Amino acid sequence: MKDNFGLLDTLEQLFAGDRQSILTLDEFLGGLHGRSYAFAIAALNIPNCIPTGIPWLSTITGLPMVFLLVQLFVGREVPTLPASIGRRGIHRGKLQRFLDRARNTIRWLENTVHARHEWWVNGLPRRALLLTWSASIVLLTLPVPFDNFLPAWTILFFCLALIEDDGVMAMLGWLFAVLTTAWTIFLLMIGHAAVIAVFATIKHTLFE
Repeated sequence: MKDNFGLLDTLEQLFAGDRQSILTLDEFLGGLHGRSYAFAIAALNIPNCIPTGIPWLSTITGLPMVFLLVQLFVGREVPTLPASIGRRGIHRGKLQRFLDRARNTIRWLENTVHARHEWWVNGLPRRALLLTWSASIVLLTLPVPFDNFLPAWTILFFCLALIEDDGVMAMLGWLFAVLTTAWTIFLLMIGHAAVIAVFATIKHTLFE
């Protein structure tokens, strides 16, 4: 079990300092106390949780998630970004203004998502969650029509579970994982039936 993670306190510590200084992405990820992978993947995944209709969005955001997953499973404590990206950042003054505006929302999030029913995110259940989380990210990355909304929510709930050791978020993630599996099987069945119908039509047209 991890220490209780206070998102607001952590962000205040990271954003504190000279308002003209820059907080780089490397410094930000390194300061998330072991939650950097789940936090970064959640940030990349959020656009997929909203039906935008943007072509290839899930693939564009999914590939960096896969890149992060590979680093997680090879045992890196904190993601390593390309130097040209990791050195980029935002002035702490802007981040401090953002935090002032978002403080109430973050407090609400902390009250909603927090450590509870932690056996869902420890031991064997945790390993199963990580495998299902990874499979959902890979599925999201694939250019499968109409099959990114449900895995996106699966990923988001699992990220929240991992960030806050929240078993309720893990349960919601498992629920959406089941829905994702059922929906994907349904789409594959439709796709298989459509291919058979196309070949039957071609055969009928050419040979009858």
